[in-house]
Amino acid sequence: MTLLFFLAKAFIISFSGAAQPGPVTATAIALGRQNRYAGIALSIGHGIIELPLMVLIVLGLGRFFELIRVQMAIGLAGGTVLLFMAVQMLIGLRSANDHQEDAVKSKPVLAGIVLSASNPYFLLWWATIGLALATEATGFGIWAFVLFAILHWFVDLTWVTALSWASFKGSTLMSQHEQRSILAGCAVAMLLFGMKFIFDSACSWYEVTHVYIHSSV
Repeated sequence: MTLLFFLAKAFIISFSGAAQPGPVTATAIALGRQNRYAGIALSIGHGIIELPLMVLIVLGLGRFFELIRVQMAIGLAGGTVLLFMAVQMLIGLRSANDHQEDAVKSKPVLAGIVLSASNPYFLLWWATIGLALATEATGFGIWAFVLFAILHWFVDLTWVTALSWASFKGSTLMSQHEQRSILAGCAVAMLLFGMKFIFDSACSWYEVTHVYIHSSV
């Protein structure tokens, strides 16, 4: 397999992962409503977590994220963060001041960091699919791994930036009511993602506890 073919494959897989609906997607649309560059800032925050994670996973950290208890802890923490952010957004919609921004909205880089670090599916993706791609890249040499890392982050940057720009352009064409409806939809999506993170963690906790009880009998 040539390096060019590998990079093409990595691009397709990376884009399919980036395009999946998730907390970062919802946040990019929500923040892009008032800041066309929110996607760039979100991607920088995402990269602050992702780029070092690529290196650590190749060095063996991927096995750590495959541990069920680790996934449970990350899921609970991530779900709680998403619920908090969703509630903040919903409360903001009821504010008389339409331009009032909470701490997360005013710091999209921080939002990118928090959403990435607290997303169990993002970490699990890197512990499985991402690990396979990164390992394959290292087979071509260190520069191939660097190219892969840059390519993957560039895909995320392009997609999230496109979302925030589309949201910003749409906000100039829509009424305040329509803008609020979209923002409410983003908040509800984040609320559902948070609930799913917590539900999945609770299910994993039940399975682990159930197995432990039966093995102890």
